[in-house]
Amino acid sequence: MKIINRVEEVINSTLLKPGSRIYTAGNAATPQTLLNQIVKDTSINDIEIISVLLLGEIKEIFSEEVCKRVTHRVIFSGPYSRKALNHGQATYQVMHLSDIPHQVSDYLKPNIVFLQVSGPDKGGNYSYGTSVEGLPAAVATAKANGGIVIAEKNKQMPFVLGSTLDESRIDYMIETDYQLPVSPVMQPDETAKKIGCLITDLFITDGCTLQYGIGKVPEAVTDAIIDKGIKDIGIYSELFADAMRKLVQKGVVTNKYSEVDFSITSIFLASSQEGYDWIDYNSSIQTRPCNLTNSILNVARQHKMVAINSAIGVDLHGNIWADSLKGREIYSGIGGQADFLRGSYLSPGGYGIIAMESTTSKGVSKIIDMCPEGITTTAIAADPVVIVTENGAFNPRGLNLVEHAIGIAHLAAPEFRDQLLKRIFESPEFYKPREALKDKAPKGFTPYEAICR
Repeated sequence: MKIINRVEEVINSTLLKPGSRIYTAGNAATPQTLLNQIVKDTSINDIEIISVLLLGEIKEIFSEEVCKRVTHRVIFSGPYSRKALNHGQATYQVMHLSDIPHQVSDYLKPNIVFLQVSGPDKGGNYSYGTSVEGLPAAVATAKANGGIVIAEKNKQMPFVLGSTLDESRIDYMIETDYQLPVSPVMQPDETAKKIGCLITDLFITDGCTLQYGIGKVPEAVTDAIIDKGIKDIGIYSELFADAMRKLVQKGVVTNKYSEVDFSITSIFLASSQEGYDWIDYNSSIQTRPCNLTNSILNVARQHKMVAINSAIGVDLHGNIWADSLKGREIYSGIGGQADFLRGSYLSPGGYGIIAMESTTSKGVSKIIDMCPEGITTTAIAADPVVIVTENGAFNPRGLNLVEHAIGIAHLAAPEFRDQLLKRIFESPEFYKPREALKDKAPKGFTPYEAICR
């Protein structure tokens, strides 16, 4: 391993030759110094960058000028990459999070890896820091094919236990010192609190294993778990954020029913430096590559696995989409949603849950008749996904298509619910829709008022 003092020594057109394919760390571990040098050095041309949600002070890496020199293969998009993706300046690499290591090793085959590290420990091992996802596969692939690994040793990067990298696998290292990106805590509003109450009261019990992300609903679920006095929770998640840290610090998380006595994740994202300091050498949480954390088989093995994710929309059949606003207008990415929804269903006592507000901030219903043409679905009608809005919860298990439609329609805001029901009743394709409403409540649907007050 060679220690370098100036980033120009490795980020240049001599080392990053035309045709180079770079796999870079993302999320809070985005190597900002390395990527920003690509922005500055206009002699670097005809290279590819594969990324999963780049964060930090790297906005210009997706500028129109840089996109003329760099082909971005974006696995999961964020605020910086959306414009480039949706204006033909970058390309969306469609894949499940669980499949990233396989596709990186067998198909994408990067010859250069960018990452952030911390360490070394006494064994000469460096931590991947806050983001592991597909990095071990990328490093192994590059090294097996004569490629190089370039690391930033950021003084502010915590040493996260679990997956580590031997110093012999790193070719070049530069020391840096800058703050990691943070994700501010979103305090739950009344709508989120209703959703959190429904999920917690109906589906979360002592000993459950949890997966969820960032936002108002996860915060509301966390608060409801604490208020309800649920105990002995396990955490098995692709992402670990501050809401889960709160559960650990409150003693709610014990991993009593897990195979290991620590929480497992692949990516860590905090709301402040305090959160990153907390995870430093913290044995209560360990990281793993995403082909392990997101393996459907591994998810299914967890005790009473409850996976809570969000979506952009759902139709009356139960098709769910989370990465796109329209057929080809990419918002985020497939991520690990399908991995956890399907794995949790296979876990005895488990549930895959989609939690979302029934309308957008502009008052547009997220529950519609049919999904947009060409949309990528993260769950299809045959996936038995529980859907929760502030109006109630719908569990489709054992129900036919028209029962799906009527139950899902009741998740909508009242004015949209009535429009959707009218559409169902007037449609000749649905089989005896009024039969599905002969009971007081639609089959599979639990209204908010019946559970939370």
